[in-house]
Order: sequence, then C-alpha cells, then structure tokens
Amino acid sequence: MIERINELKGKYKKKIFNYFSSNLIFIIYVILGVLIGFFLRLNTVGSVWSFKPFLCDLAVVIIVGSFAYLFKPKNQFIYLFSVILFFSILAIINSIYYMFYTSFIYINLIGTLSMLGEVSDSVTSRLELYHFIYLFAPLVFIFFHKHLLKKKNNLYFHNKKIFLKTLLSGVVVIAIVIVTLSGTEISRFVKQWNREYIVQRFGIYTYTINDVIQSLEPKVNTMFGYDEAARTYREFYSNLNKDLSDNKYTDIFKDKNVIFIHAESMQNFLIDLEVNGIEITPNLNKLAKEGLYFSKFYPQISVGTSSDSEFTLTTGLMPSSSGTVFLNYYDRTYEALPALFNDLGYYTFSMHGNNGDYWNRKTMYQSLGYQHFYAEDSYEFSNDKTQDDYVGLGLSDKSFFRQSIEKLLEIKENNEKFMGTIITLSNHSPFDDLEKYPKLDFSITFDKVLDELDENGNNMIEQVTVPYLENTSMGNYLKSAHYADEALGEFFNMILENNLDENTVFIIYGDHEAKLGKGQFDLLYNYDPNIDDIKDVTDPTYIPMGTYEYELLKNTPFIIWTSDKTLSGEISDVMGMYDVLPTVGNMFGFETHYALGNDVFSNNEKIVIFPNGNFLTNKVFYNSLKDEYVLLTNEPIESDYIEKYKEYTEARLDVSKALITHDLIEKVGNVFDENSN
Repeated sequence: MIERINELKGKYKKKIFNYFSSNLIFIIYVILGVLIGFFLRLNTVGSVWSFKPFLCDLAVVIIVGSFAYLFKPKNQFIYLFSVILFFSILAIINSIYYMFYTSFIYINLIGTLSMLGEVSDSVTSRLELYHFIYLFAPLVFIFFHKHLLKKKNNLYFHNKKIFLKTLLSGVVVIAIVIVTLSGTEISRFVKQWNREYIVQRFGIYTYTINDVIQSLEPKVNTMFGYDEAARTYREFYSNLNKDLSDNKYTDIFKDKNVIFIHAESMQNFLIDLEVNGIEITPNLNKLAKEGLYFSKFYPQISVGTSSDSEFTLTTGLMPSSSGTVFLNYYDRTYEALPALFNDLGYYTFSMHGNNGDYWNRKTMYQSLGYQHFYAEDSYEFSNDKTQDDYVGLGLSDKSFFRQSIEKLLEIKENNEKFMGTIITLSNHSPFDDLEKYPKLDFSITFDKVLDELDENGNNMIEQVTVPYLENTSMGNYLKSAHYADEALGEFFNMILENNLDENTVFIIYGDHEAKLGKGQFDLLYNYDPNIDDIKDVTDPTYIPMGTYEYELLKNTPFIIWTSDKTLSGEISDVMGMYDVLPTVGNMFGFETHYALGNDVFSNNEKIVIFPNGNFLTNKVFYNSLKDEYVLLTNEPIESDYIEKYKEYTEARLDVSKALITHDLIEKVGNVFDENSN
C-alpha cells in the first residue's frame, strides 16, 4: 500500500513538474496577472490578504490566458503580452481614478472623457510613481520570454487539449468562489453601487467584467428588468410614509424669488477657518452668521461630481450607479425644482461661465425644466489666460458675477417671480492659478530654541521661517477659496446696491468636496513648525485624521439667506443634498412626490445616504465597505439600529436606480393618485 502511494506521488510529482516546465511562460503570465490585481488592491482599497479576490483574479487570468493555446506558437507571445499589458493599463487607470474619486472606472464613464481636457492639470499634478508600478508586469514578461526562448525551442505550443484543461481549471476556481458567497456579497455584486466593495471582495478583473455587463443596462432597459423595476417603484412609493404636516417654516417664502448659488468645491471646514490670522472665507462666514446655516450638510455625489449635485438637489433622487444621469439619462421625465417653480408661474434660469455642453447641461436642463441657460456664450471674456477675467478653468468668478448682475436686473424687470441657479467656476481644481489668487502668506516665522548656549548659559534663539502650507495642495486650495469668497462678497454688495435682494431668497451651497487627500488635512491640523513635519499621534494636541474623520470632513456649507434676516441660526442635524427639494418645497408652498430625502424641519428621519451604501445619522456614520460604524455621540443605539438604516439606504438606492433607468415617472405615473396608471 505504501509502495502504491509512493508510486502515485512520484507519478503526480512528475506530471506537475512536466506541466510547469512545459508551460513555464504561462505560469509566469498567471503570476504577473495576479500580482497586478494584488498591487491595485494594495494601493486602493487595502485588505490585500483576503483570499477571495485572489481566487477571482486567478480564475479570470487563467480563463483569459487559456485561449493562448488556441493560437499558433508564434502568436501566443503577442496574445499573452497583450493581455498582461491590458491588465497593467487597466490597473494604472483605476489607480489614478481612485486617487480622485475613491472609486473605480466604469464603461459608461467613457462619455465623460471629452471633459478631461479642462481638468488635465489637476490629474498630471497629482501623479505619483506608484500609479505606474504595474508596468513592471509587461517588462518582466518580455524579459522571461527572451531569456527562456534562448534555452528552449518549444516555449509555446498549440494544444486544444491543454486549452480545455486550463479553461476547466479556471471554471473550477470560479465555482469555489460562488459556493462561498454570502447573500450580501451576491446582492452588492449584482447592484454594483459600491465599487470599492466589489474590487475588495472580487478583484479588479471580476469587477471590470461585471461592469461591462452592467454598462449594457441603459441600452437594454426596455427589454429587461422593467417589470421588476416597476414593482419596486410602486411598492416603495405606495408605502412611503412621510410627515407632511405643516411646521413653522411652511410657506414662509411663498411667492418670493429664489437664487441658488452653486459654490464650486467649497467645503465646510473653511467656515471660520483662520490661518496665520487670515480669515479664509470672511464673506461666507458673514452669510452663515446672518442666515440659516446648516453645519452638517453633505453632498451625495458619485462620479458625476458637480452634475450629480445639481441632479440630486433639483430632483431629490440619488445619482446613477450605472453611468452619469446628465450624460446617460438626460432624456427621462423628472419632478425637478425648476419645473415645479414653472408651475407656480416663475421664470427659471441657470447661469454658468462655462461651455454649455459641459456635463451635457444644455440638454439636461430642458429635462429639469429650466426655461433659459446663460452659458459661456452669454458672457464676454478675453479667452487669454493671462487676463484677469480668466481664473482657473475659465471665466473668473468676479467677472462672471459682474456680468450676471446685468442679466439679473433684466430678469427682474421682465418677470414677476423668478428662480435661478448661479454656478461658480474659479474654485475648481487644480487650484494652481497662483498669480491671480490673493497674495496670502502661509509660511510660519517663529523663535526656535536651539541646543546651543550663549555666553550666559542660556539657550540661543534663532528666528526661523518654515513653509507650512506654502506650495501644497491645501495651501493652494485655501488661496483659491479665498479668491472665490472675495468674488462672492463683491456679488452680494452688487446685489444690495441694485436692490436685487428685495423679495428674494438666496440659497448658497457647496457642490462637493475639493478632493484633497487625508495627508493635506493632517498638514492643516497637525503641523508642528518646530520639526517642520506632522506631529506624532502620541502628541496630546494631535487631531485624529483617520478614515472616519476624513469622511466627515466632506460636508459643505448650506446657507439660506435673506437681507431682512427672516431666518437665522445654526441647524446641526445632518442633512443631505436630497433633502433640499422637499425642504424648499415646504418653504415655497409646493408638494414633492418622488424626492427620497425629507423636509429637514419635519419629524422624518435625519439620515444622509451615499451612493456607495454608506450612511450618516446624528448618531452614527456607517461604512458599507468595512461593514462597521462609528458612534458620533455618547447616546447608545438600539440593537437593530444599523440593520434598520442599512435597509433604509438600500431601498432608496434601489428605487432611485429603477426610476431613473426605466423612466418610471413617465411610464408608470403617479402612484400616489389612485386614478394614475
């Protein structure tokens, strides 16, 4: 028996040895393919030692590579090298994209590539060597190909039998993964609204394959999934219970004009921030003190950034997880702020000093109900980047506001009531127009105590200047924000001088975060000039800057202001972009049906959900990727608190996706009306 076992062991050892020696170049290909996926996870989502994404990467690499055996030997190197090169480029693109959006690239994003030219400087200025580490794979593959080719003549061979066995081995690995999947993993894989989660659990290759399949959804939605989407829609809205009773803010602004000011990349940490005694946003601070200031207001953006903010603010729906609404779903029917104001007899408009086709605004605005769009071609500027009317990406905020005043005066003269959105531009990344920003000095000069002693035996003192925020992304952003704030202050001065504040409500909101890394906030809050570096975490004055602290800093200002100070004070409840429509509706006297948020002054839940499945309440912040939460107060939570709001979040993400993808407002109608279709 022992002899038989030893005989079998020897036989299989020989087979394994023969396979490896005969297929060495294929084995090298597999190792390199798996390493690319490993390093991508290492540089992005972490959790690199999880076995499941390793198996998924292995399965995809084996299956894709198995087709090499169907090619003639002279073409097999070209095929395998092309696959390795594709994997490397895929990793590079996703690594860079993750740096900006904490997410991964997807097929439907191709429609936005035409817009990259305007922010190319922001991309190139932040590239690091590690973004290109994946190029080691094709280089190593070439090296082994040439090295082994010198030693063996039969490095590649055409063999259908080996193709089938290799293909089957990849399928077996996939089967192992499938039988170990949990219900949560299956659900999130199918829905794909948390891309980080999928890459972390299934690897970049499986994510990409799934995304290719998902990308077909906008094109085939009329053929597949409509019935299920319609059922989800009907059940959700017919069972939706909201507190619609009047509160002290009901109809408070009825028949007043309203102007929304979309403050590009303006984050909330800027409010009351001083650096070297310099108040970064004095005008925004003043508006926050004089108006109603929501200090925990959070945008709910996906990859559509500014366009996602506009969409969610005007419709109360969530951004799409399959494409970008402004680009992929612009031809749907939406219940949106401009259209609702139209119904009340308002003239509605939007103003932006950028190309009207950027984010497909010119077309999408028609679906939202804007009657007129004053885009770049409605403004005059030199197009010479050296001139003062050109700051950052285009028309400077100061010139834009000056010219907009003229348009607002004409609108006021010709219309009894109006609602408009004014979109700023100068504070858009990459924040590098330093010559035109205010001359702020963020270096620090101080008296440093030296180890050397003077003639009296006292430590010598030397005056030292250290850079602190000079020539950093954070420093440049603060200078950019200071410029944008100056422009905003000038705008409100012109508003008052021209009596445009009469009977008008101004709503100022930051559209999204500035995309600054955690290290930049560490520099802002934890810099020690004595060592010209970041404080040690053991320092009692060190301000923690972990994942949760960083996420919670992504809130932006939201201020409702009138010159007669009708409303003032701070609202500290959490509020999301999707709460704006029902809140404004209550104040201006119209009803909303499809908004997923709530009037923040009602007795409804105070919760902000995010497109990746995270959620925030007054009590907790929940991280969907890690399936963990952090308490924000000392108040205990109920045992089912997290599960309750996970279901709450998932239900709204599902119905929003169904409504947008299948155009359900148009096709199903109003489920609140018993006479509806």
